[in-house]
Amino acid sequence: MSAYPDAPGHRNVETSIAAANALMPKLGRLQRMAHEAIRAAGWLGLTADELAERLEMDRYSIQPRTSELKRKGLIRDSGQRRPNATGKQAIVWVAK
Repeated sequence: MSAYPDAPGHRNVETSIAAANALMPKLGRLQRMAHEAIRAAGWLGLTADELAERLEMDRYSIQPRTSELKRKGLIRDSGQRRPNATGKQAIVWVAK
């Protein structure tokens, strides 16, 4: 079995492990989709909410991909912040 970030992370709780296992077959595709969208956004970048909206996906499915892509060295925190759906400031991700 692959390790994070090549496999979904979990919190060593039965439900979290089950969710990670269910996601495993789609992980590479989701990471590629997220990386391509962030790269296409250029220097403007995307927050996790903006990324989910652009991909027409649930934020909870796509937001963890940003952590994985960061760990792989494919994206970085731009230093910019924009409000997310809750009004809190969110990291704006850009491709390296």
